[in-house]
Amino acid sequence: MQRRQGRVNAGLLLLLYQISQVGLQNIPSVTLGVLALNIFLFLNPVRPLHEVCISVNEGFYKKNWQRLLLSPVHHADDWHLYYNMISMLWKGIMLEKKLKSVWFAYIIAVFSVLIGVVYMILEFMLVEILGDPSYEMNCAVGFSGVLFALKVLNNHYNPGRVSNVLGLPIASKYACWVELVAIHLISPG
Repeated sequence: MQRRQGRVNAGLLLLLYQISQVGLQNIPSVTLGVLALNIFLFLNPVRPLHEVCISVNEGFYKKNWQRLLLSPVHHADDWHLYYNMISMLWKGIMLEKKLKSVWFAYIIAVFSVLIGVVYMILEFMLVEILGDPSYEMNCAVGFSGVLFALKVLNNHYNPGRVSNVLGLPIASKYACWVELVAIHLISPG
């Protein structure tokens, strides 16, 4: 996992453009803070990606628990950041207004840690079920798991809605699953 250096970050520029189109005054405070933190850490990572990603080997066996906090707010490249933060922008605007900022901040914090725990549990289960120890080494970064959890929460608070996924109208309760498959097909890994 190595971020490409020395090139124009088109995804980052597009993200900043989209944020400007929405307007900073229209973005609730916690959502804006999450966007700013992720952009800041993309531009100034705490450590290289291979030192912040979460895996069974690093998180569980080596007890490197700080990765639970660092992995969700680091991204592999500018497009990874773009897709995650655009999703955060829209989900944050809808949910933070409904839940209020303090509760929304708490949910983001809890989801950020729990997603890493769930990821390690799922990878550990794959090791046990498939008998393949290589799953202990799979390492992940990014905010996608938190966004998936927010999508499920958003569907709970806004039932009966229809989402547009890749141009197809899909009931929101199924859209998060279709989105998950679409993201995997568009950007595997």
